[in-house]
Amino acid sequence: MAQCEMCGAETSSPKTVKIEGAEIDVCSDCAEFGTEVRTQQSSSSSTKYSTGSSGSSGSSSSGGSSAGGSGGTRRRRDMFDEMDEVVQDYDARIRTAREAAGLTQEELAKELNEKASLVRKLERGDILPSDDVQAKLERKLDITLTEGGSLDDTEWEGGSSTGSYTLGDVVKRKD
Repeated sequence: MAQCEMCGAETSSPKTVKIEGAEIDVCSDCAEFGTEVRTQQSSSSSTKYSTGSSGSSGSSSSGGSSAGGSGGTRRRRDMFDEMDEVVQDYDARIRTAREAAGLTQEELAKELNEKASLVRKLERGDILPSDDVQAKLERKLDITLTEGGSLDDTEWEGGSSTGSYTLGDVVKRKD
C-alpha cells in the first residue's frame, strides 16, 4: 500500500494531483485540495489536467489542444518555466559592482532614484529586487542579476514512502 504524500495515510489507490504547482500522490480525501492529473495512455505520453471529477475518460476527449507532438516523456510546461530567476548571489554582485564603480550606497541610490535603505537591504540580501529596480541596477552597474528558468526541478523526486516525511507531517490541515 502506498502512503499519501500530504497526510501520510495509507491508501491502496493514490491519485496524482497538482497542488500549488507540485504533482504529488495523495489519498482520495486529500485529492480535493488540488487538480487531478490524468495521463493519456496512447502513442505519445502527455499529461492532461482535469478540474472536474467527472467520469469522462481521456480517450473520449478530442486531442485538439495538444500543442507539440515531440513524443518522449516530458512534463507539461507552465508559465514559471519561461521566467528568469534572480541569481542566488545577487547581493554580492550588486555590492561588488557598486564598489568597482567607486560609488557609495547613497550615491548609487540617488542615481537610481531609489532610497539608500533599499540599496542596503539589497546588498545584505534581506529583500529581492523588484523588476524595475533590478532593471535599473543591471543598466547602471552593467551586471546580470537573472538566470534562465531551469528545468532541474523535473529531476527532483521526494524520498521513499517508507520512513520519510510527508507534507502531512509538517502542515496542519484546517478541516
